[in-house]
Amino acid sequence: MFQIGSEIEVKIEKTVFEGKSIARVNGFVVFVRNVVPGDVVKVKITKLKKSYAEAEPVELIQKSSLRVEPKCKFFGVCGGCKWQNLEYNAQLEFKRDHVIESFERIGGFKGIDEIVLGTLPSDEIFFYRNKIEFSFSDQRWLLKEEIENIDEIDRNFALGFHLPDRFDKVLDIDECFLQSELSNEILNFTRDYFKSKNIPIYSSEKNEGYLRFLTIREGKNTGDVMVNLVTFEDNAEIMSEFTNSLLSKFPNITTVVNNINTRKAQIAVGEYERVYHGNGTITEKLGDYIFQISSNSFFQTNTRQAEKLYKKIVEFASFKPDDVVYDFYSGTGTISIFVSSFVKNVIGLELVESAVEDAWRNAEINRIKNCKFIAGDLREKLYTDKSWMRQTPKPDVIIIDPPRSGMHPDVVKAISRIKPERIVYVSCNPTTQARDIKLLIEYEPNYMIELIQPVDMFPHTYHIESVALLKLSRGL
Repeated sequence: MFQIGSEIEVKIEKTVFEGKSIARVNGFVVFVRNVVPGDVVKVKITKLKKSYAEAEPVELIQKSSLRVEPKCKFFGVCGGCKWQNLEYNAQLEFKRDHVIESFERIGGFKGIDEIVLGTLPSDEIFFYRNKIEFSFSDQRWLLKEEIENIDEIDRNFALGFHLPDRFDKVLDIDECFLQSELSNEILNFTRDYFKSKNIPIYSSEKNEGYLRFLTIREGKNTGDVMVNLVTFEDNAEIMSEFTNSLLSKFPNITTVVNNINTRKAQIAVGEYERVYHGNGTITEKLGDYIFQISSNSFFQTNTRQAEKLYKKIVEFASFKPDDVVYDFYSGTGTISIFVSSFVKNVIGLELVESAVEDAWRNAEINRIKNCKFIAGDLREKLYTDKSWMRQTPKPDVIIIDPPRSGMHPDVVKAISRIKPERIVYVSCNPTTQARDIKLLIEYEPNYMIELIQPVDMFPHTYHIESVALLKLSRGL
C-alpha cells in the first residue's frame, strides 16, 4: 500500500504508548510522532512493517481543537516534553485512557474503566522537577536556523540534552521549563564559565577530557540547592575555582559536589565524590517529614505531586493503628516514613544498600521509631533468607513500588501466599502493573481490584503513575 518516503494525508485518532499517536488508512495503522488527536496532517512514511507503518509529520493541514502552542522553543527537537502541544486537561484524559487500555489489553480485565478514577492533576505544569540532568558534549546538534549561521556557532561545545535515539550529539539548551528559572541561570553560567576557561569536554571515543554532566537538585519546599558536576578527572584546582565563581554569582546554593566517573559508561554517577561547599546533601520536606538527599539518592522528582501520591496511598490503604505494613522496593524510605504515623510498624525492603542507609538516616532525622529497613534482593528475602519474616508479624498491608520492569513472578507468587488483607501497588508503568496484578489474581483469585488512581507526576509527557488498591475477600 505504501513505500518508505511516501507522503499521505491522515487524521490522527488517538495517543498510544511512548507519546506516539495513531492514524488508520483503510484499517492499516500508522504511528506518528509530534501530533495531536484530531489533527489532519500530511505525513512521510519512515518505516514500513507488515502490520503497521511509522511516519513523521510534514505539513499540518488542519489543527486539532486540543492543540496548544508549546511554551518551549526546543519543542519537537529536544524530545523531553512530547505533549507540550496538547491541552493539559486532554493530557489527563489520555493518561487515564492509557491506564485503562493497559489493564484491558495486558491484564485482560473487563469493565475496568468503572474503577479507574480521573487522573490526579499536578498543580504545577511547568518548573515542577526537583532534579534535572544536563549533558556536556563536544558534538553539538544544530537546529535548522543555526545551520544557516553555522560560522557563528561553536559546534564543539554543548550543554543540554541528548536527542531521542542520538547518544552522540547534544542539543545546546539555554532555557528549560522543567525545573526552575534559577536552574536555567546556573546552567547558562556553567556553560559560559567552562567555555571561557577552555576546559575540555570528555570524549568517550578518545577516553579523555574533563566535563561530563551537570546535575541540579532543588528542595522545592525548603529552598535548598545542590550543584553536582560530574567529571572524568579529579581536579581540585578546577573545581575550587568553579565553586568560588559559582557561589559569588549564586550565594543561595547550599552545596556543590563533584562526582568523578572514570568509566566509559555515560552515566551521571561517579565512583566517588568530593564535596566543595556545604555538606554534600540537601533537605526536602514531604508532609511533616524532612528527607536528606545526597547527589545520587533517588527521590520522587515532582515533590509536591509526590505528597498527593503518598496521601492517596494512605487513603487507599485505610490504615489502622495496629497494622503491620511491608513496604517492598522501599528505596530511601520516603513511603515508609510518610505512612509510619498511621500504623504500628513498617518494614521496608530494598536491594540498594546505599538507599537503605539513606532510609535509616531519614528515619533518625524524623525521630521515627517504628520503621525498620532491610537490605537485600526481595526474591531471596521472600524465599531463601526468610529470618526477618519470623521476627515480624504477618502484614495487614503490603505497599509495592517496583521499578518500571515490575515484579519478578516469584515475588508476585510470594505475595499471594502471604495474603495481606490489602495491597497498594504503586507503579510508573501501567503495563507491567497490569501484568503483575493479573498474575497475582491467578495465584490468589480472592483478590479484587477495588480502585485505580492515575497520578500525573510528569506534565507534558506521556508518563503516568498509577496506584491500585487490591483487597482480599472477607472471610478468608
